[in-house]
Amino acid sequence: MNPAKNINIKSIGAFLLKKECIAIVYLLLAIIAGCKQYVHHTFNNYLIFKYVYWHTIDFQNLYNNYPEYLDSNHYGPLFSVFIAPFALLPDGLGMVLWNVANISILLWGIYSLPISLNKRAVIAWICAHETLTALFSFQFNIALTGVIILSFSYLLKKKEIQSAFFIAFGTLVKLYGIVGLAFFFFTKNKVKFIISGIIAFTVLFAIPMAISSPAFIIQSYGDWYNSLVHKNDLNASLTSFQDISVMGMARRISGNINMPNGPFLLGGLLLFALPYLRIKQYRNLAFRLMLLASTLIFTVIFSSGSESPTYIIAFAGVAIWFIVQQNPKQPWVIALFVFALLLTSLSPTDIFPKPVKEFIRLYSLKALPCTIIWLTIIYQMMKQDFESYLISDK
Repeated sequence: MNPAKNINIKSIGAFLLKKECIAIVYLLLAIIAGCKQYVHHTFNNYLIFKYVYWHTIDFQNLYNNYPEYLDSNHYGPLFSVFIAPFALLPDGLGMVLWNVANISILLWGIYSLPISLNKRAVIAWICAHETLTALFSFQFNIALTGVIILSFSYLLKKKEIQSAFFIAFGTLVKLYGIVGLAFFFFTKNKVKFIISGIIAFTVLFAIPMAISSPAFIIQSYGDWYNSLVHKNDLNASLTSFQDISVMGMARRISGNINMPNGPFLLGGLLLFALPYLRIKQYRNLAFRLMLLASTLIFTVIFSSGSESPTYIIAFAGVAIWFIVQQNPKQPWVIALFVFALLLTSLSPTDIFPKPVKEFIRLYSLKALPCTIIWLTIIYQMMKQDFESYLISDK
C-alpha cells in the first residue's frame, strides 16, 4: 500500500475514534430523526410520553388507552418528572431535545466504562444504527441502556450511592432497570450500597408527588403494575411487533401461541446465574464486562415486551462482548458479530427485500443472533480464565 494512503487511512481512523466526532454524529442522528418524524407527523410515541406529565398534574389515569394516541403509556409515574421539561416545550423542539437527552445519557454510560477510549468509541459506533432505529420511535430505551451501564460503572468505581441511584431510577421508570442489581457482588461496600438503594428508591418513588398528590401517585403505581400484566398477556401474539424474544421465536416457529414464558425464564435465569459460581473471576475486569454484556442481552431476549427499538439495549451488550474478546479477528467471532449486525441491527432496513423483512419479523428472528451470542457469553464465562484478558482502562 502507498505510504501516503496508509497515513491517510490511519488519520481518518483516528478522527473517527475521537470522542468529539462520535458526539457530533450522535447529535446529528438525534436532530435528524426528531426533525424527520416531526415533519412527517409520525411522533405518536412522543405524544404518549409528553402527556404522561400532563395527565399526572391533571390527576388523569396514566395507563388508559386514550384514543388520540392510539396506544397507552407503560412507564412508571417517575417518568412524568423526567419528561416534564420536554412536555412544556413546543412539540418540534421538545422531541428533538428529548432525543438529544437520550443519546447524551447513552454516551455518558458508554464513556463511563473502565476501558480504553478507543474501545469505548468502537462500542459507540457499533451501537449507532440501533440508536437511530430507537430515535425514530423516541424510545427511552436509549437512555435506559446508558442508565444500566452507569449503574455498573459507578459500582466498579466504588461510588455505591450513584450506582444505587441509577438502578432505582431505571427501575421506577421502566422495570428493566432492576437488572443493575446483577452487579451487586462486585462491590465490597454492600451495606452502603443497600442503604443507598433503599434511600434512592424511597426518594424517587415520592418525587412525582411534588407535581401531583401522594394518593394519585400511589394509585398510579398500582395501575402501572396492572398495565404491565395486561401488556404481557397481549404481547404473546404470532403477528405483533412485540415478543421479539426467545419465547417469541419459539411461539412463532412452532405456531403455538399458548406456549408459556415460565420455562424459558427459569432456564434463562439458571444459565444467567451460573457464572456467579466462579467467585475467583470476580476481580477480573473482563469477567465483569462479560457479565454486563450478558445482563444487557438477557434483559431483552427474555422479555415478551421486546420490540425492534428495544434492541439498542441488547446490541450494546453485543458491542461490549465483541471488544472484550482476546482476539476479535478470529473467524468465528467475526462471523457471529456480522450475523448480529445483519440480522439484528440491519434487518429492518431497506437492504433486505420486504418479504425477507416480513419473514424475519413474523418469526422474531431479530432475537436469534443475540441469543446465540448470549449463550456464547455464558459458555466463555464458565470456561475461560479472564486473568489473561488484557483490558486496558486508559
